[in-house]
Amino acid sequence: MSEASASRPVGVVVAVDLDRYAQVVEAARRVGLVVTSEQPVLGTLSGTIADDRLPALEALEGVEAVDREHVIRLPPPGSPTR
Repeated sequence: MSEASASRPVGVVVAVDLDRYAQVVEAARRVGLVVTSEQPVLGTLSGTIADDRLPALEALEGVEAVDREHVIRLPPPGSPTR
């Protein structure tokens, strides 16, 4: 696969079944999730994954939801508004 055809990585937040947290984290890594943060008390983890691997992540047993991260850029304080 050439770099031009490679799927772009996207940031995600994954909600996980608390009873299977450790197993789901490992399975998510196996399907390509690069874990950047784990919140086991909340049952979530964050990371990046190739866009074309999202269906594999969503299909894992114990994954309750996968949400793409959304970046919102705000102007500096005191900037004029349109």
